[in-house]
Amino acid sequence: MRVRREMGCMVGECGLGTMRKNVPLLELKYRPPTHLNTSPPTMSARTLEAIRYTPDHLQVLNQLVLPHETLFERVETIQDGHATIKTMKVRGAPAIAIVAALALAVDLSARHKKGEFPNAAAAVAFVSESLQYLKTSRPTAVNLFDAANKLLALVQERGKTATGAQEVVDAYVAAAEKMLVDDVQDNKNIGRFGAEYIFGQAKNKDNVRVLTHCNTGSLATAGWGTALGIIRDLHATGHLSHAYCTETRPYNQGSRLTAYELVYEGIPATLVTDSMASALLRSQPVAAVIVGADRVARNGDTANKIGTYQLAIVARHHGVAFVVAAPSTSVDLSIASGAEIPIEERAENEVVTVRGIVVPLPGEEAVREGEARTVQVAAKGISVWNPGFDVTPASLISAIVTERGVVLKKEGEDVFDMAAFLGK
Repeated sequence: MRVRREMGCMVGECGLGTMRKNVPLLELKYRPPTHLNTSPPTMSARTLEAIRYTPDHLQVLNQLVLPHETLFERVETIQDGHATIKTMKVRGAPAIAIVAALALAVDLSARHKKGEFPNAAAAVAFVSESLQYLKTSRPTAVNLFDAANKLLALVQERGKTATGAQEVVDAYVAAAEKMLVDDVQDNKNIGRFGAEYIFGQAKNKDNVRVLTHCNTGSLATAGWGTALGIIRDLHATGHLSHAYCTETRPYNQGSRLTAYELVYEGIPATLVTDSMASALLRSQPVAAVIVGADRVARNGDTANKIGTYQLAIVARHHGVAFVVAAPSTSVDLSIASGAEIPIEERAENEVVTVRGIVVPLPGEEAVREGEARTVQVAAKGISVWNPGFDVTPASLISAIVTERGVVLKKEGEDVFDMAAFLGK
C-alpha cells in the first residue's frame, strides 16, 4: 500500500507510541508551499520528523530524495541500519545514534522471538557484536560511539544477573527507546538556551538575523533540532527577523533539507551558496552564525560539516558571534583537541554529480517535468578531494550551547573547559 500526502510526518503525529503495527512502506510526495505561513508562531508548532518508531517497527525518512519526495523506508536489521547511515539516507549526529540504537532494538527483538538466544550471555554477545558493527557506519559523529558504549555497558551489567535472554532484550530496548524521547527534550533545551544567549548578545534586538550551515533540524535529530532548534525558538518568541541557510555543498543539505524545514514552518529565510557567506556578512547585520557539531573535543575544537571552518573565519573577521549547538553526547572528553578527530572522506561522485528533478527552462523543448535525474557537473577525469567534515578551532567559537546550558571561555582563555562544564 502506498499513501500520498503533501507533507511528511510531524512530531507527535506518528512518533513513539502512536504508529500502528505492521504499517506498510509509505511514499509521500512533497509540494512546496506557495506562500509562507502567516499565523503567529508558537512553541508547540509541528515539525517534520525523520524517525518513526514503535516497538518492533522502525521507519526512517530517506533524506536523499528530499525535498522533492518524502519516502519512509523500513529498517528491520542492523545491516539495514548500517546501510541507512552509511549512505546518508539519515544524517545528523543525534539521528545517526538513534537510528543505530533502534535498528538493533528491532533486530534484537525479532531474533529473540525466533528463539535465537538460548541464554542471557548469547543476547549480550549479539548486542556487543552488533554495536561494534554499527559504529563502523560513520567514524566522525561521536554520538554514535557514545550511545553504543552506554548501551553496551547497560546490557553487560544486566547480563550479570539476568536469568534469561528476555531480561537482556527488554533492558536494551527500553534504553534505546528512552534515547529517542530524551533527544527531543535535549534539543528543546538547546533551543531555549541558545535563543536566549543570541538575543542577549545581539546589538540590534529589533533586527536579529542569523546564518546556519548544513542541516541541524528535526531531520537531523529525533525532533526540533540543535542549531535549527535555536532558530525555531528565536522565531517562536518573536525575536527572529530573518534566517539565512547555506547550500552546503557537496551534498546540499542546506538547500535540500534546511530550506525544506524553514519553508514548511513559515520561518522567514533566504538560501545562499557557500561562496556568498563573506558578502552576506559584510552586507547584512547578521547577529550570529549557528552550526551543529558531530564531535566536540575537550578543549572545544569542533568537527562539523565541511565548510564550517571557513564560516568561523569569516564570522571572526566581521565581528559576528559564532555559536556551536550540540548535545553533551557530542562532546568527546577522551580527546584533548580537534587534531585527534578522525575525518571521514567520502566518494568522488558526491562532488562531480548532482541529483534533482527535471524542470523546463524558457525556450527548452518539452521535458519530463518532475523526473529525478543525476547529472555530471564536472569534467570527467578530474581528481576529487571530498572530506565530509572539517575542524573549527575553539579560538574561533564564541559559545557552545548544550542541553545543560551555554559554555563560555574563561576570561583570557582561548579554549573551552568542556570537562569542567560537564562536571567530569
